[in-house]
Amino acid sequence: MKQIIAIIKPFLADKVLAELDDAPLEALQVHSVKGYGRQKNYLDQYTESEYSHAFLPKVEIRMWVQDSRADEVLDLVSKSARTGRIGDGKILVVPVLRCETIIDI
Repeated sequence: MKQIIAIIKPFLADKVLAELDDAPLEALQVHSVKGYGRQKNYLDQYTESEYSHAFLPKVEIRMWVQDSRADEVLDLVSKSARTGRIGDGKILVVPVLRCETIIDI
């Protein structure tokens, strides 16, 4: 099993989630996050210093998928979240060593 973590621009979240409606996912979580990275350097060139240390809003989508379907989901997220501009986000693929479902018996 793999965990796919996509950190994307907030205005693309609905589009990505709509594309994932029919995806072969085991589970999915959505979080609001703030990011700081190379995009900051780009913004510094065009904005005043008040934004130079700002954390930019992002949306984190965590998905769990079977190994055999990971590339399919990765391609789906990548295509639907790409705008071609700086700061589109990151996608991480992490192996899951163990997964247990908590149930009340």
